[in-house]
Amino acid sequence: MYGKKILIIGGSGFVGTAVANLLARAGAQLRVPTRRRMRARHLLSLPAIELPEVDVHDPATLEGLMSGVDAVISLVGVLHSPSAQPYGPAFARAHVTLPERIVAAARKMGVKRLIHVSALGADAQAPSEYQRSKAAGEAAIRAAGAGLGWTILRPSVIFGPGDSFLNLFAGLLARFPVMPLGGAGARFQPVYVGDVARVVLEALQRPESIGQTFELAGPRVYTLAELIGYVGRVSGHPRPVLPLPYPLAWLQAAALECLPGPLMSRDNLRSMQADNVAAGAPLPWGWQPTALESIAPGYLGDSRSRPPSLEARKRTR
Repeated sequence: MYGKKILIIGGSGFVGTAVANLLARAGAQLRVPTRRRMRARHLLSLPAIELPEVDVHDPATLEGLMSGVDAVISLVGVLHSPSAQPYGPAFARAHVTLPERIVAAARKMGVKRLIHVSALGADAQAPSEYQRSKAAGEAAIRAAGAGLGWTILRPSVIFGPGDSFLNLFAGLLARFPVMPLGGAGARFQPVYVGDVARVVLEALQRPESIGQTFELAGPRVYTLAELIGYVGRVSGHPRPVLPLPYPLAWLQAAALECLPGPLMSRDNLRSMQADNVAAGAPLPWGWQPTALESIAPGYLGDSRSRPPSLEARKRTR
């Protein structure tokens, strides 16, 4: 990757930071657009990085960002949106319209390579608006046609230092004596953020990955209740988990989505109706995924007084 210029759209967030650090170590020159430069200041120490303060949703701006780049990495995603059919406006803007504009700009500017990070469970017939919008974004990538070599990655829920998943529950468990939980039986196969970044780098270097879709997952499947139980033990705040029947879970989600920076939404609950589990090998190329138990204690063990991090959730989105 030495000397290659890579545009990372969504590069200042949780996953983008891991990707940017790995690519920088591999010698790539990085361009990471951000709406607010201060939110990307943690990347300033990386060598050969540009941090233009722009709106990536503007087509003309996208074209300018792609000038002279060898590859584009698309990472933008949101977790919540006002509801609509087939998906809400925030989902449409981030997951569908933006990929369409990325493809159009890449083709116009002669960019030859695109890595698009979608989500495990993306399906046009899925129960949630989030999953359906992710599938529509994938369709836009696949429709790029000849000349743009794309690869789609579908990670399960991603964990690692600074995540908005395990850290969120660690903060909640520190504050409440019991955890009433909708979707307690939902199944996940969490994947380490470092593994996701490694696959992005490897895909950029493997021509055979062009035109392929890869699922990314960890070595083990957990129910949501099992994950929360584990987080409680590791963070020093074991709490009883109270599974909620679906009608109560629906009411809980409806109430939580009214909060600023919502912790849960009814669409999140719909997403959990489908298992977030890889259909085949957890990682491509025969790689062995990193176990959650080998990473999580290192960043959850000191979370006893840490509240749920709204900033962490914003970075992930």
